[in-house]
This record gives sequence, C-alpha cells and structure tokens, in this order.
Amino acid sequence: MIEAKGLTKVYGEKTAVGGVSFTVQAGRVTGFLGPNGAGKSTTMRMIMGLDSPTAGSVTVNGEPFAQHKAPLREIGALLDAKAVHTSRTAYNHLLAMAATHSIPKSRVREVIEMTGLGDVAKKKVKGFSLGMGQRLGIAAALLGDPQTIILDEPVNGLDPEGVVWVRNLVKYLASEGRTVFLSSHLMSEMALTADHLIVIGRGRIIADAPIAEIITGKGNARTRVRTDQPERLMQLLAGTGVSVEVHERELLEVSGLDPRGIARTALDNQVMVYELTPLQASLEEAYMELTKDEVEYHSHITAGASVPAQAGGK
Repeated sequence: MIEAKGLTKVYGEKTAVGGVSFTVQAGRVTGFLGPNGAGKSTTMRMIMGLDSPTAGSVTVNGEPFAQHKAPLREIGALLDAKAVHTSRTAYNHLLAMAATHSIPKSRVREVIEMTGLGDVAKKKVKGFSLGMGQRLGIAAALLGDPQTIILDEPVNGLDPEGVVWVRNLVKYLASEGRTVFLSSHLMSEMALTADHLIVIGRGRIIADAPIAEIITGKGNARTRVRTDQPERLMQLLAGTGVSVEVHERELLEVSGLDPRGIARTALDNQVMVYELTPLQASLEEAYMELTKDEVEYHSHITAGASVPAQAGGK
C-alpha cells in the first residue's frame, strides 16, 4: 500500500505538489492521470525517495522508501527506462541490481523470460529499441518480487502485443494482492486496465474514485433514441437540464435525462420508441472534463489553420 498525507513539494516559487493525500490500495490497479506539469512525476519521485517532500509524508508498505532495508524487495518501479548503463547487457544490468539486494541469479533468468527478453538478454542495452528498453525496465521493477509496483508510462514504445502483455501483467499482479500504481497518457488503455483512478491537476488531487464512477460522474447521461415521432418527443422532453440533438431521421440523442425518464415520458404520451440505448461517456471525455481548468499548457489552433513544425527536441 502507498499512503500520502499532505504531500508537498515546492521548487522556489513554484508548488509542484500541494498538500495531496491519497491511498493506493493493494489488490487493484490504480491509474495515475494528469496533464503535463500536473505533478505526477514529482509525486512518483517522492514515493521512491528520489525527491524529499517540502512537507507531508509518503509511505510504502508502512515505511518511507529510504527506511526499507531491502527496498527492491518491497517496491519495484519503472520511472525512466533510459536510466540504464548502456554498455552492459540486459542480463548483466539485472544481475548487478540483484547482487545489491541478495537476489538469486535464478530470479534474473525468471524476469528475463517473463518480459520476453530471452533472445536479447546477452546484447548490450545501447542497441535496444524503445520497446525493448521498456521491457527491461519492467523486468528490473519485478526483480525483487515486490509487493508494490510503480510503472510510469509502461506501454510507451510497445507494439500492440506488448501493450496487451502489460495490461494482462498488471492485472495479474493486482490479482495476487499486490499494490499496482501506473500512469499513462493512453486513455483507451487505462480504461481497459485500471480499477481505480487518481487524477491530479496543478499539484492537487481532483478525483480519487473507481474508474466507473469517474466515467459516469462527469457529463450528463446520454441516450440514443429512435422514434417515428421525433419532433413530438423533442417537445415533450424539452426542459431544464435536458438537451436533444437530431442525428438523422427518427434518431435523437438525449442528454440530461436517464432512459427510464425518457421511456416514461414516451409511454405517458403514447409515443412509440423502438430504440433506447444508454451511451456511456469515454474515459477520455471524463478526463478532459475533469482537467479542463487544470491544464498548464494550452494549444490554440483553429480549424483550417496551418500547424508550424516543431523546432528542436521533444
């Protein structure tokens, strides 16, 4: 379990993380979302003891990271897949890590096979693709068979097979009762992977709830309705907080009123309805609604405008 209490980090005049409190429970996959500059990386670095909080505290399995005698056995993390000695082979990189924590060589071979690196284990890391580097980073995170796993953008650079593998892996780890905390900018993948979400914006928590609750809690209920009397039904449904859009002949999309309310109105007024389909908002829509006032860097591009080429690096 990861527990943050009033966690704060200030750099000069900038508050990167402002007094956040949250708990990442064992036995489920918890997603960590937020716009660029929201404080995700800083929070993860404080969890891992790489940055010291200005105020507040964060513990992993009941203790600050630095106080664990064998931290790799308690918590495994992928924060930067490039943080590897590139002149070493994948096997030797993992072997060196294992030696510092009294982890047997057999475990090195296990994580190599688990992450699909068997064919490249004796090759130098400097020749690895982005996806292979991600797999090596995940192997390192799992090396100590930890109770808690933190993965920052774990599917970055992976092919579709690799993305599915990560999804199944983290779900399996959570099913074993482990704490799994991961970030990603791929909303579609997070929707398929996470059980619970913590959303941060401008250094503060703006949502901490099960993923289904976040999706259904943001934005009005929407329902697709087919009827042979669309104009009449539109008039009957019109009211405060209810909007109706015509998508094609006899097809309406109603927002702000649940299907039961639509059906009751149609029945009471003898309007035949031959389709009534609830439409669930996507995680991306819910996320955009949650963070619309928390984005630090805004783009302003109008339709038809040319997009200038990006100068320089990332």
